[in-house]
Amino acid sequence: MGFINSEGKFNDNSYLIDGQLFKMSGLMAVYIIENKGIRMMIDTSSEIAVRKIVKKLKEFGLFPIHKLLLTHSHFDHIQGVDKLKKLVGDFEVLASENAIDDLKNPERISEPFKVTVKPIENVTPLKEGAIIDLNGLELEIINVFGHTMDSIAIFDKKNKNIFLGEPFHHKADYETIIPNFYPPDFNEVELLKTFQKLRNMKDDFNSISLAHFGVWKDEDVDKILDEMEEIHFKTKDAIIKWYNENPTPEYITAKYHETFIPNSKIHTKEKIFALQKMIEWQIIGLKTSGFIK
Repeated sequence: MGFINSEGKFNDNSYLIDGQLFKMSGLMAVYIIENKGIRMMIDTSSEIAVRKIVKKLKEFGLFPIHKLLLTHSHFDHIQGVDKLKKLVGDFEVLASENAIDDLKNPERISEPFKVTVKPIENVTPLKEGAIIDLNGLELEIINVFGHTMDSIAIFDKKNKNIFLGEPFHHKADYETIIPNFYPPDFNEVELLKTFQKLRNMKDDFNSISLAHFGVWKDEDVDKILDEMEEIHFKTKDAIIKWYNENPTPEYITAKYHETFIPNSKIHTKEKIFALQKMIEWQIIGLKTSGFIK
């Protein structure tokens, strides 16, 4: 088994920093890829986490960054861009070509989460197959639609690692799995295509870096890829069933915790706020995609 959730360097060119979503550790990963003095950061976490992230960049000798890649346009991946530029200085921002409009006009995609995101201008659009060259380290862009229709992954062939953002369920540790039906653009048909796409690539990588959360390696990679559909449908069907029994987020959260993650050390009965917030968003996502009427 192989799971890396501690901050620092985890392969020849890559680092993990805890982005502390909801001020909680182990919920949001920020990654840095460095080669010969050029550094690219992947996602920003929420605005409130940026100062801590910059402090870690300095501790690890990764300051400043030169590029920022946004895996998709949900707030927890992009909200920190403006503050990061104020603390770091200017850098190139890259994202899927499908993300450009939502980054410039973030209200549509941010409204379901009841958050504010400042517009992000001057973004370099990326197509599938594009190569980002970090002084000779080539990183390939791969579309992984479904969670959103602008989600991209970054494939590092040299290190046999793929940075996936969140194309399937969150797997924050061995005891913590959260489904991935977030609004406003969850698309199950495209998600299932992404599952097969990743499975077709599995001989090309031996580690997966997830935004939520950490780096999974070796046999755990096979397990994650094998269980994608099972977890997706089990959690989706359960949430819909519980919603029809009692539509309150409190009820559904309690049932989810009891059924799927009773031993989670991140989401405990005593510390349930973040899980309930995520469940509320899952419900909205299932409504907007037509699974809950």
